[in-house]
Amino acid sequence: MIGTVYKIHSDFYYVMPDKKEGNTENLVECKLREILKKQKVKIVAGDFVEFEPQGLEENNVLQGAIVKVLKRKNFISRPSVANLDLMIVVSAIFEPDLDFVQLNRYLTFLKYHNIEALLCFNKDDLATPEKLNEIKKRIIKIYKPLGYKTVFTSALNKDGLTSLKRYIKGKTIALTGQSGVGKSSLLNALNPEFNLKTKSVSEKLKRGTHTTRHSELLEFPDFKIIDTPGFSRLVFDFILPKDLGNYFDEIKSLKDGCKYRDCLHIAGISEDCNVVQNLDKIDISRYESYIEFLEDAKLYKTKVTYEGIKEESSVKTNNNKEIAKISSKKRAHSRKKLKQNTKNLLMEHRGGYDLEKDDD
Repeated sequence: MIGTVYKIHSDFYYVMPDKKEGNTENLVECKLREILKKQKVKIVAGDFVEFEPQGLEENNVLQGAIVKVLKRKNFISRPSVANLDLMIVVSAIFEPDLDFVQLNRYLTFLKYHNIEALLCFNKDDLATPEKLNEIKKRIIKIYKPLGYKTVFTSALNKDGLTSLKRYIKGKTIALTGQSGVGKSSLLNALNPEFNLKTKSVSEKLKRGTHTTRHSELLEFPDFKIIDTPGFSRLVFDFILPKDLGNYFDEIKSLKDGCKYRDCLHIAGISEDCNVVQNLDKIDISRYESYIEFLEDAKLYKTKVTYEGIKEESSVKTNNNKEIAKISSKKRAHSRKKLKQNTKNLLMEHRGGYDLEKDDD
């Protein structure tokens, strides 16, 4: 059967079968097949999986075993979520003041992970009409040419919720944004059942009260949301400096005109740089964000240069089947042991002589 991972607790994975599979009322409490454990497969909330039902437990919870993780369309490791249709980046107009660099940090991160972003600017009730109009104009001027959709909301007055509901209808979403921007208030304004839903899921699974230490997928009539513990501080310690410009569309469209292929587009340093020569076409907050993120990327390059980043795969393919792969360390250990055993056996036959020291 095919299903979606809604929640993970300890070694249990709670999977909701697809509607076409029949039962959509109850989660199936699954364990991992041993082969997946050997392959060190990581399963997260939102993953699509194949599983085998295995009957009812004493508490009438349907049991099962996950046998395969299906291909993901996107994945974020911190917090661990997969297969998002949309990420809502929530910013506050005031309290706290709008931080364009932090907003651009989220957008660059989502661009890298191939996740569509919706910009939600909350707490518009705290601004005067004149100030709000001024901020709206600047936001639209910066982000509309880049293809981003924007919505202005007030969780308190329930302004803008109709537009927001239209964007998220039928989608699996998550929210991100700085602390205090009103993410929880916004969710409760969208659906007052949100807090009740998180509590009821935890009670149903009998696994303790709901916390936000782990990601969990919650289903509502019009959308699904992966409730996450929030993003840890985003640092671009996974992008090389030469690649960072690819995640700023306005820089990407200009960088091919640079004289040097490895140009980093730094004003005052990069000569014959098409990006620097066209800075009037890039909003200053976007360019400042690029320069700030570039420092993270440079540190990552230093780490890669001196430490390397190669990771050995835990899976190999044999006759079109994926099987667990023995690590290089274990293989090396096995070869040494085999060689030593063979050597000892030959020494016994030669009366205890060491073959490598036997001049005869």
